[in-house]
Amino acid sequence: MNDSAKSPFEYLTSSTPPEVMSESTWIEVVHKMDEVYNELLQHEVELEQKNDALEESQQFIFSVLTSMSDLLVVCDRHGVIEEVNQALVNFTGKREAELKGAKFISLFADADSCAAAERVIARLTAEPAHDLELQFRTRDGSATPVALNFTARLSGAGKLLGAVITGRPVGELRRAYHALREAHDQLKRTQQQLLQSEKMASLGRLVAGVAHELNNPISFVLGNVHAMSRYTTRIKQYLEAVHAGTSHEALAKLREELRIDHILKDLTPLLDGAVEGAERTRDIVDGLKRFSATDRNENVKFNLSEIIERSVHWVTRATPAKFHVDTDLPNFLPVLGSPGQMQQVIINLIQNAADATDHQTEPLLMVSAREKNGDIVVTFRDNGAGIAAEALDKMFDPFFTTKPVGKGTGLGLSISYGIIERHGGMLSASNQPQGGAEFMLRLPRSSN
Repeated sequence: MNDSAKSPFEYLTSSTPPEVMSESTWIEVVHKMDEVYNELLQHEVELEQKNDALEESQQFIFSVLTSMSDLLVVCDRHGVIEEVNQALVNFTGKREAELKGAKFISLFADADSCAAAERVIARLTAEPAHDLELQFRTRDGSATPVALNFTARLSGAGKLLGAVITGRPVGELRRAYHALREAHDQLKRTQQQLLQSEKMASLGRLVAGVAHELNNPISFVLGNVHAMSRYTTRIKQYLEAVHAGTSHEALAKLREELRIDHILKDLTPLLDGAVEGAERTRDIVDGLKRFSATDRNENVKFNLSEIIERSVHWVTRATPAKFHVDTDLPNFLPVLGSPGQMQQVIINLIQNAADATDHQTEPLLMVSAREKNGDIVVTFRDNGAGIAAEALDKMFDPFFTTKPVGKGTGLGLSISYGIIERHGGMLSASNQPQGGAEFMLRLPRSSN
């Protein structure tokens, strides 16, 4: 190698005396030393930055481990504990120093739990374990079931380094589940109470109409029974004469006086009328029972047209005579679900229309239904003032009402919306271009 191929540092270590080295060579050596020093400073800065980041990460991990309420254990592949969190320290009553270096199975209260934990760790790479319930020894010496999750710790090459185990005492889980179940049951009871309260509120408004409906057939039955009671006296008198051996001529005269032939002719219509009135009363009472009964999650097939006609009949009997309802319905609209709940929805929509049109000279509600794409679509159009723009998005919110205080609960439409949803349908509200509100009810048509 010639001198020109040597580096500046090689010049320093060569046998060439310092006085022989040229000035340019010394300058180059100094430059190289400056470069090396700058690189060392840069590496030191980067190292300090990485140390700071590492310290922040460690602090973050420590804060997470400290705040965890679940138990945490980190162990090697031999089951020796390497790390624990404060929750485990509090649960076992042992110091962190005691736990580290101890066998993981030393935390368990019985031999079966120890064996189960060893088996899980041995096959952890192939079969992770979740919600494994084992008996832990607590700080007071008692055994408490803990639900454990085992996760493998793997190296970059996929080699098992150990396991991360997290767990929560089963008693705590059971208490949380029990509290959740109680809250759910209470919510269901509250929903049923609200549904029943709204039914009773609707029924209260229908009392006058229902009373009128019941009064007609009952009065009819009562009148027929009174007539038959009078006829009974005459028939009894005639039969007594027959049994007493009265002559044929006298019986014929008595028969004519008592009008027995007329009575016999009139008995059949009277009995038929009484039966018809009783059946009509029975049907009304049955409808009331079905409407007011607590929801039994009925799932039967029924004719929606009959429900709508009955609801219109009842509501119009309880509203001012000027309120008129026009219906355009097919004879048969098959729906699967609860007829009592559906009747509650229809009654609520008709009552709302009656209230919305109360100030009109000729209040009118038009109810029509049709089948479309396998669904039944029923529309309720009134000639009222319509729904205010700011109220449209809130119509089905619980306790929202546009009615005066004391006249509306704000639950009718909300409950109706929930009932229709449970029947697989949809209830919507809008304003008609020509004025007035429109409610559209869509339900799946029953094919059973």
